[in-house]
Order: sequence, then structure tokens, then C-alpha cells
Amino acid sequence: MPDRKTAPQPTEEPARFGVRHALVLMALLLTVALNPIVGLLSGNAQAEIAIHFRTTELAWFTLIGALVGTFMLPFVVKAAGMYGKKRVIVIVTTFGLVGDLIAASATSFDMLLVGRGIAGVYGTAAAVAYAAARDVFPRPLVGPASALLAGSVGIVGLGGPFLSGWLIDTWGFRGALWFMVAATALSLVILLAFLPESPVREARVRMDWLGAILLGGGLTAIAYGVGEGSEWGWTSGEFLAFIAGGLLALAAFGFVQTRVANPLFPMSLLARRQVWTVLLATGVSAGALYSVGIVMQLLALMPKIPTVSDGLGWSATHNALVTAPVSVVVIVAAVGTGILARRVDPRLLLGAGGILTTIGYGIGAEFHYTAGQIVSWGLISGIGMGMVISSVPILIISAVSPQEQALGNGAQNMVQGTAQVVISQLVFVVMAKDGKVMHGTQFYSDSGFSTGFWLVAGCCAAGTLLVLLIPKAKKLDEVEAGQAAA
Repeated sequence: MPDRKTAPQPTEEPARFGVRHALVLMALLLTVALNPIVGLLSGNAQAEIAIHFRTTELAWFTLIGALVGTFMLPFVVKAAGMYGKKRVIVIVTTFGLVGDLIAASATSFDMLLVGRGIAGVYGTAAAVAYAAARDVFPRPLVGPASALLAGSVGIVGLGGPFLSGWLIDTWGFRGALWFMVAATALSLVILLAFLPESPVREARVRMDWLGAILLGGGLTAIAYGVGEGSEWGWTSGEFLAFIAGGLLALAAFGFVQTRVANPLFPMSLLARRQVWTVLLATGVSAGALYSVGIVMQLLALMPKIPTVSDGLGWSATHNALVTAPVSVVVIVAAVGTGILARRVDPRLLLGAGGILTTIGYGIGAEFHYTAGQIVSWGLISGIGMGMVISSVPILIISAVSPQEQALGNGAQNMVQGTAQVVISQLVFVVMAKDGKVMHGTQFYSDSGFSTGFWLVAGCCAAGTLLVLLIPKAKKLDEVEAGQAAA
């Protein structure tokens, strides 16, 4: 029989990072890592800031940026899809740099909050960066790249505390704030030099301004209301007005999205069970994890003052030494999860991580008095944290198409950001309940720290239960990749 010619089969690029891919990954890695870097530095600086500015409103130092980022996210995600992900990341990074400069030079707490609020626009960069990774890497590298981006939290957690300790112990909180300026400027330069523009585009249509304002404003109103609830009273007219107004705005957003020609977040996307269950489970799980730092940093860095403050009174450097083993575990777990997700249903990895974080923080609620105790349960929660943060972008990839990636990441970041702000606000509320105010500064009791840990553990448990709602997810080897840039 004559030989039959067969059509050549498409081949995938080998699953390894060349020089070009490594430079692109570096640009995206710094983009994603900059938020946890800023979070770590500001978190470790907040004890000094509270004492220096003599404020009982410290919660807003860490939360105002999250609120601004939540409000701006719909606009940023839509713009990234229409005008290019690199272009939008560069713009929001510039806002971050301006805000960091204002905060670093602030002479009052109000000015400091203005700077942190402007810098909060940068909080939207990570959602766009994850979407860009799917566009500019070939399929075999999408999973490892996404896992490495998610694992940047662990990388920051390993080296960041030592850097933070050196800066704060040597130059005080100003040293941390000025380093934020330098890090943001460096990120901007690297983005301009090495990140290619994404080839994936949405049609340029009229921005759904009304939908974006309703969505961002509704979420922000709810988060703000929760933050002020303890001062206003949980049954006060102000609290109920903000919560009801926020819920009304979200309901109006859903109605508007079914009526406009070019919706911000198409209801057909959000209504898919594969999508909304992933958004809900990952949002609550990750939001809880990013809130636990408040408890841990204030516990470690607040002074030990009999009958006033039950902090451990560690220096930032000592805290870095204690938490370094946990950070290593987070990195290893995150990278390992990215590898496993090529063959394992990622919802199982998210659920397993949620169980471990619940157990770890539950133990921490009762045993947080020595370095040995904190490291012991920190190793358990660290494995879980690495699994959760790595599973989040992977589950979004498995739930949406490449064209929907920016929208999917944006929606996930909005849910996560809202959960983080609400949980963080509640953490400050429960911690302050049995605390004392001295010289205008809020201090915390041991029962407050315990309650804070229990609150986070409960939220991790809730996120784990929500995983049960997610239908079977695609493994990374089964998902459609984006159009890798040449």
C-alpha cells in the first residue's frame, strides 16, 4: 500500500523558561509582588505609625487602599481588555508611585491616608497581571507562571520581613514608606523594559460607567459601613443606611447589566455556576488569609505593657527570624500546587489548603505566646496558605476562556478585596473590644488577639465549605491557553 502523508501535528513549546520568558516573568512577578511588599511593610510599620500619630483609627491606614482598589477595579479591568494590559498596568503603577510619594512625605495622619488612598489604585494591577500571564506565555508555561506569581506572597514573606526589620529598626516607619517609593519606581521601569503588550483584545466599546459606579460604590459602601459599625453602633441608622445603600447599588448593578449593550461584567459570565462558585470560594478563602497579617503583626510588634498591651514587643527583625520558616513553606507549597494542578482538580487543592489554614489559625488562637508555638502552627497554616493562594488564579483559568480572563480575574479580585476589607475591619473591631486607649493610641489585650485568630479561622472554614459548591474543574493541561506573544 502506498504511504499516506499525514498532516503535521501541532507541537507545544517545551515547558521551560527561556531568557525572554524569564524577563517577562520577572516584570509580572514584581507587579504581583509589589502589593504584598507594600502590605508587609505597612503592616510592620503600623504599630509605630499608631504611636507616632497617636491615632485610634489605624485600621484605615491599611484599609483605605483596599477600598480604593475595590472601587477602581471594574474600570481598570475593562480598560485592560480594550486598550491593552501592559498599558493599563503601567498607568496604575504610576498612580501607585504618586501615592507612595505623598504617604512617605506625610506630616499628618490625614495626609498619610490620602497618599495610601491614591496608591490603592495600584491594588488592581495583580488582576491584570494574571490575565497578561495567560496571554503572553505558551500553554505549558501558563500554570507554572501563574503559580510562581501567586507564590510571590511567600517569596515576599521570606525576604520581606528581614528587609522590613532592617528598614524599620534603622529608620523607623519612614524608612518603610520611602522604600515603597523606590520599589514602585523600579517596577515601573522593568514593566516598560520587558513586558510585551498582550495580543488579546476586547472590542473597543463605550465604557459602562453607570455599572462600574454602582458595583464599585456598592461594595465600598458595605465595606465602609462595616468598618464604622463598632463606632456608630450595629443597629444605628448610619450603619444600616450604608449597608442597605450598598446592597441596593449591587441590585441596581445587576439590573443595569441586563439592559446595557456592553455590560461591564456580563451576567451570562457571572451566572455560570463554574464561575460564581469559584469567585465566592476563592474570594472568601483568600480574603481571610490576607487579613490574618493584621493579627500577627500587631501581636508581634505592639509593646508589652502590663494591664495595657499584651503584644509580644518584638523588633521587626526578630519577627522576621521567627516567621522565615513559615515563608519558605508557603513558597514550596505554592509552587508544588502549581505543578499538581496540571494533573489534579484544583478545587481539591483549594479545599485541602483551606482545611490546613483553619486548623493552623485555630491552634494559633490558643497558643501564640512564644516563637516556638508560632512556628509550629505557622508551618501548618503556611502549607495551607501556599495551596490556597496558588489555587486561586488556577481556578479562574479553569473557569473562563482566554478572552474572559481579565474579567474573571477582576471579578475574583473584587470579591476577594471586599471579603478582605470586611474581615479585616471585623478583626480590628473584635481585637479592640477588650483593649485600651492610652495617649490616643489603641492597644490590644490577649483575649483580643485570640478572638482575632478565631475570626480568621472561622472565615477560612467558611471558604473551605464553599469549595463544595464548585463543580468539577479542568486541570491545567486541559484548559485553553491564550495567544502567546511572539
